[in-house]
Amino acid sequence: MDIATIIGVVVGFLVVVGSCVAGGMGKAFIHIPSLALTIGGMLCATLIHFSLPQFLGIFSIVKKTILTKIPPASDIIQNMVNFAAINRRDGALALEQEIPKLKDLFFVKGMQMLVDGQDAETIRDLLTLEIDYLRDRHATGKKILEFMGAAAPAFGMIGTLIGLVQMLKNMSSPDQIGAGMAVALLTTFYGAFSANLIFIPLAGKLGIYSKAEATAKEMIVEGVCAISEGDSPTVIREKMQIFVSQGRRREVKATV
Repeated sequence: MDIATIIGVVVGFLVVVGSCVAGGMGKAFIHIPSLALTIGGMLCATLIHFSLPQFLGIFSIVKKTILTKIPPASDIIQNMVNFAAINRRDGALALEQEIPKLKDLFFVKGMQMLVDGQDAETIRDLLTLEIDYLRDRHATGKKILEFMGAAAPAFGMIGTLIGLVQMLKNMSSPDQIGAGMAVALLTTFYGAFSANLIFIPLAGKLGIYSKAEATAKEMIVEGVCAISEGDSPTVIREKMQIFVSQGRRREVKATV
């Protein structure tokens, strides 16, 4: 679970709400019609811009971004080194009993293809295709969140303009101008708040998560293909450490 995202959203919400309440006017920031216009307009614009399956898919992608844990590079490298040693000592069929110990379904698929006797080129082609589709799905999710982040402030401004028009048509009551202006600005507040605390940060987090997950899967592809080609555990370790920065290679160096 990505604790940083949850902490950021919860603490950010408390900071903003706390600031509103601290001024003694917490209720002044609650206006259901303004909230409905901002969020409802943003959702409708998103549905127009994207297809319904794409729109509904964003919820599962965001959930996966928060809840799914990407396996550490050190674990992947150590597993590959261990599997390479087993493959050299007992053959590929001996790896079948190691597969149930794996939690990553992508890793399981690669190892199963290896046990089934698929050659390295076939394994690489199939698994790389899956990584490409993963990147496409995440890219679409990122675009949807970025669009929401742009649409929410836009509809907040539309709500403000509507409120200003209504206020200016009621200039006969000067004592109501201040209250009307406050209500008119609430939609801009809701739009900026939701965009900058939720949608834009989530889009950035999804981009970071997608890159990290794709890199982890590429490590698995290289490791499985290297085992298929009969590389030694030492060679496989050196190949897989290419995916890690120079400064961290000592930390993730597997034992052979």
